[in-house]
Amino acid sequence: MGAGHAHRLYRHAHSPVHALPPHTKLAAAFAFVIVVVSTPREAVWAFAVYAVLLAAVARAAQVPAAFLLKRLLIEIPFVAFAVLMPFVAQGERVEVLGMSLSVGGLWGAWNVLAKGTLGVATSVLLASTTELRELLLGLQRLKLPPLLVQIASFMIRYGDVIADEMRRMRIARESRGFEASGVRHWGVLAKSAGALFIRSYERGERVHLAMVSRGYTGSMPVIDEVTASRAQWSYAFALPVAALAVCLLGWSL
Repeated sequence: MGAGHAHRLYRHAHSPVHALPPHTKLAAAFAFVIVVVSTPREAVWAFAVYAVLLAAVARAAQVPAAFLLKRLLIEIPFVAFAVLMPFVAQGERVEVLGMSLSVGGLWGAWNVLAKGTLGVATSVLLASTTELRELLLGLQRLKLPPLLVQIASFMIRYGDVIADEMRRMRIARESRGFEASGVRHWGVLAKSAGALFIRSYERGERVHLAMVSRGYTGSMPVIDEVTASRAQWSYAFALPVAALAVCLLGWSL
């Protein structure tokens, strides 16, 4: 399995983090996120330490801060949700800048922002240092159900194909003088979406028939077998182990 090219989140570099086997990075990232989520929200200092740990990983991976911060914008919808929580939550109220805010809502907003931001940053760092093909091999190595790995593989392979089909349909509409400028044009866009679904479904059938004719029986052949040494596992898990120590200290204080 494999992706035809590197995805836009990937940043090519020759760093110790890039060199780690993909399944070690996947396991370490998952463990780190679990530790962050398990940290009590009142331990504000602990989240600052987590941010410092991620910054150290980004430095070791040669990922610039601007590159990381730009891709954190994906969490803006969660930020908007968190901002509303102090206004709509019930319970004890407190005055802040002349506004009556819920104490529980403030803690909830902080909880969502802190843990969500750290989780997204972890995902961005993982994607920045691991190619899509390696991620799939890592998931396979971690014994994720083969069917899910295949679905992810096909999504990656044919995502650009579907996007290119959408681009051609848009060009065809515009060449006929169509411009979506209001609600009255939603019908045309809906028909275009339906046509895209039918074309994608038909393409999927053709691909499946081509695979079956070439001997596909429900499982993809494993091209590369990725392995990791004990030292590589230790290096990868330095982040979640350090975070676990911080988490335990946060619960004890």
